[in-house]
Amino acid sequence: MRWPGATARVLLALAAGAIVGLSLAHWHPDAALAAAGVAQPVGRLWLSALQMTVVPLVLALVILGVATASDAAASGRVARRAMTVFVAMLSFFAAYAALAAPALLSLVPRSEALAATLQGSAATVEAGAAPTLAQWISGVIPSNAIMAAAQGAMLPLVVFALFFGFALTRIESERRAQVIGLCHGIADTMIVIVRWVLLAAPLGVFALMLAVCAQAGLGVVGALAGYIVLQCAMYIGAIFICYGLVAMFAGRSPAAFASGILPAQVVAASTQSSLASLPAMLESARDRLGLPRAVAALVLPMAVTLFRITSPIQYIVAAAFVAWAYGIELSAMQLAAGSALAVVISLGSVGLPGQVSFMATVMPVTQSMGLPVEPLGLLLAVDTIPDVFATTGNVTGDLTATAIVARSSPEAADPSDAG
Repeated sequence: MRWPGATARVLLALAAGAIVGLSLAHWHPDAALAAAGVAQPVGRLWLSALQMTVVPLVLALVILGVATASDAAASGRVARRAMTVFVAMLSFFAAYAALAAPALLSLVPRSEALAATLQGSAATVEAGAAPTLAQWISGVIPSNAIMAAAQGAMLPLVVFALFFGFALTRIESERRAQVIGLCHGIADTMIVIVRWVLLAAPLGVFALMLAVCAQAGLGVVGALAGYIVLQCAMYIGAIFICYGLVAMFAGRSPAAFASGILPAQVVAASTQSSLASLPAMLESARDRLGLPRAVAALVLPMAVTLFRITSPIQYIVAAAFVAWAYGIELSAMQLAAGSALAVVISLGSVGLPGQVSFMATVMPVTQSMGLPVEPLGLLLAVDTIPDVFATTGNVTGDLTATAIVARSSPEAADPSDAG
């Protein structure tokens, strides 16, 4: 993604809120509390406006994701292998984030002032209690999908959407097209509403940051800096893991692979867009890595459309950060539920605008793990900073998946390919 004026305004609002809040906390503590009391409802109102679009948007995106993936998998053996590799890699990196993020956060001392401030602004904190195995299993499939949507129970809602999406592929094409068109219309409409709400993002972020900084002081600034560093480190780690996967499953030298994809990575880092990097990825795959043209021409566009390895990392790291800030110990069941949901949602969210994608994807995963969503407004504001590493990681993952599929698809080799 580029750094448009809107993103710059949000970051400026974030900095302004921090400066005003910290200044008031230092020089006029009484005024700081009064300002926080005024700013906090404004910030929560903006966050609620974003939250109201999540349920219909996620429902539509998951249904569309299943339909798109089914159409892609039906197009041939190479496409089916690609879909299998995509899901396997997304699951692997979701597990990587679920294991690494809480472990790294546990090494960082937590600010009690930050936790108290966030808890004071949250609607519910007790939601962080881990469900038992029996409760989790009984809650996976909703007895009433409409009630699940009304309660914001994202995991059962997504399970219903999966059943709906797969059932949709079994009805006659004309009726299926009508339902898919309706889902496209719902998703597009929700995105328009989110864009309207995001016009007020500078005000909402300023209010949230001012309220938190006025009460928590410098602790929140250090915590957000730590979140940025953690996201960047997780993305860089994913890139190096891809080199290992290439060695294990594609039979290629990691050093040669890294050298071959470097031009595509440079384009990704400079444009911060996987789609804009597609021509460079095709050139690296065919001319520098010697992958079959038929495989590269099919798998890479599919990957750009359906596949981002950093998506589940982003969702789970954000949720783990919220749990750390609140002092909530995440159970294995919560992490597993969040990871599974992250994989499903990531398949339907590729192509959404950056800020729209954040709220439509991170919020459901955070909610499914029983965590408060109030801090997500602040994380939204700073999430554009690690985007250069995220895009580079996505491009690396796309080319890694293509190399793995190419090795398992000898029938797609073109005798005219060089190398």
